[in-house]
Amino acid sequence: MALVLDGIRVLDLSSGIAGPMTTMLLADHGADVTRIERPGDDPLRAQLGQHVWNRGKRSAVLDLKNAADKQSFLALVATADVLLESHAPGVTQRLGIDYETLSAINPRLVYCSITGYGRDNPYSTRPGYDALVAARTGLQWEQRGRFGGSAPHLSGQPPLFPDLEVAPERLQGAPREGPLFPASRFPSLGAAYAATTAISAALRAREVTGRGQWVETSLLQGALAAGVLAFAMAEKLDTPMFMSWVGDSRSPKGLFECKDGRWIHAWPPNPRFILSAGAGDTLNATPDLTVRQDPERIGLGVEEIFVLDHYWEPMAQTVKKFTADEWTAAGAIAQVCIQKVRSPEEALVDPLLMADDVVTELADPELGPIRGAGILYKLERSPGAIRGPAPKKGAHTAEVKSEAARAGSATKAASAVGAAASTRGASKPLAKGPLDGITVLDFGLAVAGPYAGQILSDLGARVIKVNALHDWYWHSSQIAMACNRGKQSIAIDLKKPGSKAVIERLLGSADVVMHNMRYRAAIKLGIDYESLKDRFPRIVYCHTRGFERGPRLELPGNDQTGACLAGVEWEDGGCARGGRPIWSLTNMGDTGNGFLAAIAICQALYEREKTGRGQFCETAIVNAQMFNTSYAAARPDGSRIERPLLDAMQTGFSAGVRLYPTRDEWLCLSLVTDAHWHALAKAMGLPELASGGRYATAAARAGADEDVAKLLEHRFATEPAAALFAKLDAAGVPCEISGENASRELWRTPQLIRDGYVAKYQHRIIGEMGQPGLAFHFSDTPSAVQGPPMMVGEHSREILASLGYSEAEAGALFEAGVVGDETVNPTLAKTGAKPVASPWEKK
Repeated sequence: MALVLDGIRVLDLSSGIAGPMTTMLLADHGADVTRIERPGDDPLRAQLGQHVWNRGKRSAVLDLKNAADKQSFLALVATADVLLESHAPGVTQRLGIDYETLSAINPRLVYCSITGYGRDNPYSTRPGYDALVAARTGLQWEQRGRFGGSAPHLSGQPPLFPDLEVAPERLQGAPREGPLFPASRFPSLGAAYAATTAISAALRAREVTGRGQWVETSLLQGALAAGVLAFAMAEKLDTPMFMSWVGDSRSPKGLFECKDGRWIHAWPPNPRFILSAGAGDTLNATPDLTVRQDPERIGLGVEEIFVLDHYWEPMAQTVKKFTADEWTAAGAIAQVCIQKVRSPEEALVDPLLMADDVVTELADPELGPIRGAGILYKLERSPGAIRGPAPKKGAHTAEVKSEAARAGSATKAASAVGAAASTRGASKPLAKGPLDGITVLDFGLAVAGPYAGQILSDLGARVIKVNALHDWYWHSSQIAMACNRGKQSIAIDLKKPGSKAVIERLLGSADVVMHNMRYRAAIKLGIDYESLKDRFPRIVYCHTRGFERGPRLELPGNDQTGACLAGVEWEDGGCARGGRPIWSLTNMGDTGNGFLAAIAICQALYEREKTGRGQFCETAIVNAQMFNTSYAAARPDGSRIERPLLDAMQTGFSAGVRLYPTRDEWLCLSLVTDAHWHALAKAMGLPELASGGRYATAAARAGADEDVAKLLEHRFATEPAAALFAKLDAAGVPCEISGENASRELWRTPQLIRDGYVAKYQHRIIGEMGQPGLAFHFSDTPSAVQGPPMMVGEHSREILASLGYSEAEAGALFEAGVVGDETVNPTLAKTGAKPVASPWEKK
């Protein structure tokens, strides 16, 4: 079966994590990916994840400082479709492989750069390692939330309930104060999602315009994308229903230890179910929906933190009576979100994930048989295929050089490519972004569905959020606002007879339909793919779920259940070294699902530009979480292959990659090479770490890691963080201060606001607000955040008008209660807030 990216040639010059993860997703869907690797050692290539991320690719070693090798490279560029690189700003210009140079050779080239912090801002030259980016952005302080909530902190306002004290054992995270070092490489994860999305969108744009372009993202933007549910600024935090208990570090998060010493995550915490089901000597779970829909269940309001605190002790005692497997089975019967916290290795031997291709087995040439993350999204006509294991470095050098020689000179190839480009769609600009002209119907619920729509809006699509009239409650919250900006909203009562006609007209105007409701609900509403595909053959239809296809398919799923199954909470809590699981406030299950959906949709639209046909596509939250732990591989029997493991106190992986307390703040190191260690030794006067010292080599340090960590911890504790940073940074030691106010400083950086990394606007109810901005930038089809989070029903009238309804017809729909406008929101009515300028007016 042909795959959606068949015929797409990709040159991958990247190092580290984000680039290889990006091209893995492209290769899994048909792209011919060639790794162009530099001679010599690359310490980042030694990561276990590279055996997963580089599967199905070729590897060629080319020295771009050598004239002959560079000529071979330029010949490859002339016939390539995509190039991805991760050099620091300015390096590609020095090598003569920058976008301006290569686009002159191949005007149809989509050139993607992944940097640490982007270009032309105060952070552009900072070292771009995950731990350091997480430190500088404040991401490490968001892992368990903030005292009183993250939004008050970032907004510079007092914390909520400052006098509330909670027993330490009720809190998630290591039993200490300060930032937490996550095992998840959140900046690289966010950048990989963003880069794959942007490349896929740029390929669609190229079919329309005939031109390639420069696509950019960064680990900084990846960190902001990871923190989208945590990072928020708002002027009026006391607006009813805006704040919730979720972002407060003092709120218990539903993690409980069971009888067998294993942990479960019950989310949202459900005291009624836990206490009733576990009241006796055996678990008594029944499929009684009154439990799941209990009006007394934990809600979103900030005051619920007191309820959670009240119920934590009896819930913990009740959970402790039964095993994790017993609770997971009980949750499935009662349709309550509960899963056992597993390790990544346990996930990789899960037969249900194997059966749905979410886990794959590879014959690695160096490690032998291994299992890793598999196909993570599927298109109807491109279900994905893994075309072999990761090659040894340079395995295809001779083959690739021969291919370059056959391609002829770069000049001749460029002439042919340039001529073709000049005749294809050059008069079709995409003014709003690479998805300009695309209309999306977003029926999504909670976060996982709507976040995909927000990404598509950021890419220039017109996204219509189809809301129920009562959705104003959810959309008043910070969490909902984090995934619904830049959209239009129409509020419809789907129980009213006249609603079907409105939906039918909406469908007739749409290019994309997307949702994450249980599929049987879509069938009941008549918006399932089978009901639409014949009437609307150009529709790209995307459905996302909590779980893989199989026995878990119909279970209620969320970010937390996926994180349990894939091993994210196990890893971020340092469980392998004695820690407790943690659900990070920057977890990328829901939002990763949104990115995977957006990637699938963009690739389906790319194919539609060529064939005129839409198709079905799908992914799941657990798939995203498997992507998030794809740095792990396991033997087929589930035994662990050696890799870095987070310590129980969540300070880091090793003495050289971890957080250290100083006299006043925290310092984060990310030492990758012997040169980094020797520079540290010289700057700090530590002969043990210098060349010739007892810890001079990587092997010596690894064998005495705890001793090295204690040596550094003792030394760093004597000086302030700022003094240590100045000394180490000047010596070339990769480090950052992990300051409690780091995020505040970042969010007030003018260049980041100017370049759209941080988005700020006026909201009708909460006043001035700020959110993480664009995760990508495009040179030829620049996009922009299209507006603040929408209000439910805010655009009902203009949407009806665009569908051809007269004022009288629209008025009748409002009168009958079929459609509602923004006045369905009682908060809006009370405040008398005036509409802000709609980005769609007069268009």
